[in-house]
Amino acid sequence: MAKSLSEEMTAILVEERKLADQRKAHLVKVREAGITSVEKAGLLKLPLDRLEGLMKAVKTLGVEETERRLQARA
Repeated sequence: MAKSLSEEMTAILVEERKLADQRKAHLVKVREAGITSVEKAGLLKLPLDRLEGLMKAVKTLGVEETERRLQARA
């Protein structure tokens, strides 16, 4: 026997909530992986003023332009 429409909608909402929670957890993992990558590259060992200057340059140029310029020099 089929569920009633309200039961079906409740089940859908529960699944949406679970997916939203999974998405949030995934974003946290991605952020942590990014921080680990920056740390392994040694950027977190830079003095704060140099790191801030670097991040300001990336923000000004944009990530794609920064990557392009770094690859051109490598």
